[in-house]
Amino acid sequence: MFIQAPALASHSGIRHAFFTRQGGVSDGIYASLNGGIGSSDEPAKVQENRRRMAEALAVKHDALISVYQVHSPDAVIVEGPWRGDRPKADAMVTATPGLALGITTADCGPVLFADPAARVIGAAHAGWRGAVTGVLESTVAAMERLGARRENIVAVLGPTISQKAYEVGPDFIRRFTDEAPGYERFFTAAERPDHAMFDLPGFIGARLEAAGIGAFTDLGLCTYSDEERFFSYRRTTHRKEPDYGRLISAIALTP
Repeated sequence: MFIQAPALASHSGIRHAFFTRQGGVSDGIYASLNGGIGSSDEPAKVQENRRRMAEALAVKHDALISVYQVHSPDAVIVEGPWRGDRPKADAMVTATPGLALGITTADCGPVLFADPAARVIGAAHAGWRGAVTGVLESTVAAMERLGARRENIVAVLGPTISQKAYEVGPDFIRRFTDEAPGYERFFTAAERPDHAMFDLPGFIGARLEAAGIGAFTDLGLCTYSDEERFFSYRRTTHRKEPDYGRLISAIALTP
C-alpha cells in the first residue's frame, strides 16, 4: 500500500508514506487507491481511499491535509484542517503534531521534508514549473520560519517520472533553459530531432543541494514505467484515456 524511506523512517516522532495505487476501493482507470480529490472518480471512493491513508498514518480522517495544487512556488503553513476551500499552493509545512501533509502527484516529484530535531515537517509538489520557480526553496524557507535549520533538513523524493520516460520538445527546452540557466546538464538527446530527455529527479536534487539542506535521497521510482504500483499522467495521455488517478505522499508528526 505504501513505500517508506529509511532516511525518514529512522527518526522517531515522524510518520510518512509514499502511497502506491494499491489498497483502495476505486476501479477502472482509478484502480485502486486514488487519492485525487480533483479527479473525476466517485467522490465517496476517493474519500474512502483517503480515510485508509489517514488510518495508515495514524491521524484523523480530516487531518490528512491537501492543497489545491497549481504548479506554483508557494508554500503554506498548516496549523489545522482547512476551514472552507483549500488554498492554492504547492507545498505545506507544519510543526503541529497529528496533521498529515499530503501531496498529490502522477509523474511530478513528491518531496517530503523533515527537521527531526526541530520537529518541523514539509511536503512539496515539484513538477518542472514549480521546481524552476522555487517551490523547493520556498518549502525550506517556510520550515525555517517554524524553527527548522536547513542544515538539519532531510528531504526524500518519492515516485517521479524518470528521465528515460520524459521526452520534451523544443518549446520546453527553450523555456527551461531561459528560466533555469546553468541546468542544461539535465537534458540528454532524444531519438526524435530537436527533442530531449529531461531528468526531473536530478534537477530536483540539484536544487535542494544548492539550497543547503542536510541530506537528500531519491528513491529512484519511476511512475511511468511501473504501472502496477503508480499512476502516471503521461502514460494516460499516451493511451488517450479520459483521466488518471493520483498518488498521495504524506508526512506527519506524532503527538
